[in-house]
Amino acid sequence: MMIKLTTPLRDEDIKNLKSGDAVTITGIIYTARDAAHARLVKLLEEGKELPFNPEGQIIYYAGPTPAKPGQPIGSCGPTTSYRMDSYSPAILDQGLKGMIGKGSRDQKVKDSIVKNHAVYFAAVGGAAALIAKSVKSSEIIAYEDLGAEAIRKLEVVDFPAIVINDCEGNDLYTIARNSSK
Repeated sequence: MMIKLTTPLRDEDIKNLKSGDAVTITGIIYTARDAAHARLVKLLEEGKELPFNPEGQIIYYAGPTPAKPGQPIGSCGPTTSYRMDSYSPAILDQGLKGMIGKGSRDQKVKDSIVKNHAVYFAAVGGAAALIAKSVKSSEIIAYEDLGAEAIRKLEVVDFPAIVINDCEGNDLYTIARNSSK
């Protein structure tokens, strides 16, 4: 069964999600990779405002390719998430409710997900062109100088993802490894 989510996410949306659940996301999500995350955390350390309010939002770890004529975005596949692990807890502490990427997260991030009642989703790697079809609009909102790694505000409809780390500390990758033994 596919669970439909709409952003911004609320605690009620997250509390029933379990590792392994298939979801679709509709609403606004933000793209940001490691260079943008470094700048976001620097702003937090300096006590400055972020370029978007992370409360209830989702960050998608992606660096989309340029859009073809008539399209809002080019290919938009997930980036390996561990590259954001050193930055994620600080942004989760600001109210971020979800992250989308690929691959496992370190224990500090998993602990921060539980502490902040958040969730980590995986997007299907290798499906960048398919994922791009979920994007209805794309606008650079910060760090244009980073090119593909600029922060973008995406409007998405039925963006497909799988819950990897739920707010109770479950990890789909660990569950899968343990069940195959």
